[in-house]
Amino acid sequence: MLKVLLKKQLLELNRNFFYDPKKGRVRSKASSIAFIALYAFVMLFVMGTIFVAMAVSLCGPLHEKSLDWLYFALFGIIAVALGLFGSVFNTFASLYQAKDNDLLLSLPVPVRIVLVVRLAGVYLMGLMFSALVLLPGIVVYIVTVGIGAGIIIGGLLLMLTVSLIVLVLSCALGWVVAKINARLKNKSFITVIVSLAFIAGYYYVYFNAYSLLNNMLANIDTVSQTIRGSVYPLYLLGRMGIGDPLATLVVLMATALLLALVWWILARSFYRLATTPGNASKTVYRERAAVLRSQSAALLAREAGHLKSSPTYMLNCCLGSFMMVVVAVAACFKGTWLIGVLNSAFGDAAGLPGVLICGGICMLASTNIVSAPSVSLEGRSLWLAQSLPVSAWQCLRAKLWLHVLVTGIPALICSVFGVVLAWNGDIIEAVAAILLPQAFVVFGAELGLAINLKRPNLTWSNEAMVVKQSLGVLVTMLVGWIYTILLVVLGIVMADFSGYYLAGFTVLTSAIALLIHRWIRRRGSEIFAAL
Repeated sequence: MLKVLLKKQLLELNRNFFYDPKKGRVRSKASSIAFIALYAFVMLFVMGTIFVAMAVSLCGPLHEKSLDWLYFALFGIIAVALGLFGSVFNTFASLYQAKDNDLLLSLPVPVRIVLVVRLAGVYLMGLMFSALVLLPGIVVYIVTVGIGAGIIIGGLLLMLTVSLIVLVLSCALGWVVAKINARLKNKSFITVIVSLAFIAGYYYVYFNAYSLLNNMLANIDTVSQTIRGSVYPLYLLGRMGIGDPLATLVVLMATALLLALVWWILARSFYRLATTPGNASKTVYRERAAVLRSQSAALLAREAGHLKSSPTYMLNCCLGSFMMVVVAVAACFKGTWLIGVLNSAFGDAAGLPGVLICGGICMLASTNIVSAPSVSLEGRSLWLAQSLPVSAWQCLRAKLWLHVLVTGIPALICSVFGVVLAWNGDIIEAVAAILLPQAFVVFGAELGLAINLKRPNLTWSNEAMVVKQSLGVLVTMLVGWIYTILLVVLGIVMADFSGYYLAGFTVLTSAIALLIHRWIRRRGSEIFAAL
């Protein structure tokens, strides 16, 4: 029984290589081979190259200072971090949210067998990510220092220990995520916030990794003394990598105790957390007065509810709003410096900062594509919107308003900050710099909806298909980028007349948006009603 379940778990881990969940069908052999080759290239070559380069830069200097243990300690902590990132959410999904949990637990199979199978999948995922870091580190060390039985045994035991530490931490964090998930109401917002925090953290580490590495090498003696004094377990982990028998014994015993503790906790709580009654919160009925809304407000609330309920929709179509808010906040601290740089770079072209600010806001606004997949997202439930006692135009207008509100308000905040910072006394330029991004937001909303009406996809099996891969999304973003480039390039030529130039561009953009608006209201409404 255990062998059969382990085979099932391995097939489940590799399911995406052979089955396309977005299209709901089995991949062809050529597609599967290509997908596996691409995954292997990214994992082994791209990421492997990064860690090989890191190992080459660290191994020599640390070995010369007789700090070989610090080399393995650093790679061990990086392997734990990467393995934890790669497996923690897989732990939550495979342990507590697996679709066949109820089926397996209803079979005459002991709960501990099901738990072992689930943990095997988590362990293999963590092992893959941690080995991606440690294997290049061990190979580079052998090439640089030389091969030996202690190094080989120590390296292999270090890899085993790190993978088990990843398993322990993944199970602990997965258990915490399961507890939190059982009590959350607005899970979509939490998903978006966590995703944005990860993106910000990733880019912070990416852009600062080189300086952090140089600072560490410059203060290597201080770093080593701090680790030995304050983080002694990390010192033992490094000693294990170079084959120290005593450190190896201590680390293995500590890891075994932690693993036994995690097993004991999971064995006692797995059944309760993995089954529906165990983590379902009780619903208490409370009588509340119904909120009376107009038809337009009710339709807008319906569109906003769809947006709030879909992390995929929010992350891929509203990222520009988040970025505009970040830029507005950053302008409070660095805005004067930026304007000074622009003025010094372009000399007498006093109106150019206003043009560049408008171009930057429009570029950020073009990444918001809320209306572009909005018709396709109705999917097979389109008949619900068509059966409501409202006109097709009212439904489409709600989609336009959602885009305008989500994008227009952050764009307005950015424009006001930009006008205040780049103010040169030209009232025409100031007004145009506020109105032009708003006209562009309306233009983007109209364009995305019009293209989606002409090429809708109502047969998707996953929202990501229409949010990331639809023609309307691609064309809307490309047109927005081309628009922004054209605005800036012509603005550089017309910098001496920037106020009139921005005003003319605002009128032109508004006129195009009005033409698309008329088409949507007449022909677009007929198309929507006939879908």
